[in-house]
Amino acid sequence: MLFFEKFAEGISGKKDTWIISIGNNRIRKEVSKRLPSNFGLLVHRTASVSSWASVGAGTTVMAKVVINACANIGKHCIINSAAVIEHDCILEDFVHISPNASLAGGVRVGEGTHIGIGACVLPEIKIGKWATIGAGAVIIKDVPDGAVVVGNPGKVIKVK
Repeated sequence: MLFFEKFAEGISGKKDTWIISIGNNRIRKEVSKRLPSNFGLLVHRTASVSSWASVGAGTTVMAKVVINACANIGKHCIINSAAVIEHDCILEDFVHISPNASLAGGVRVGEGTHIGIGACVLPEIKIGKWATIGAGAVIIKDVPDGAVVVGNPGKVIKVK
């Protein structure tokens, strides 16, 4: 536990600040309910986050990420290496954006959704809650809650 205490001190100078970077969105949500409510925010020094964007508590923003103006990132999200979140995007809580995924302007992503590595989402698309977007998928139309989408163009292969 000593490592985590020192890590937490480095976040805010307090030992009671938490970040949960468990990749599984459902587990991250459950763990967040069991911890004290003082969650920090980790943003890698090479990330570019617009001063007009908002990022929720407990979120991790990795190296080379770009988050542009008026994007709204929820609580306990993971925005992984070199992902691009364009202007006016909305990501609800517990979303995971994998490395090199790109969300064009005005995309809405529902709670708990996972966007796979290298996926592309066209402007103004709405992705439902707890959906899974496969690696390299190109999303050209809205995605329902709980859907698993793969391919180019993205096709729903299963609904949970």
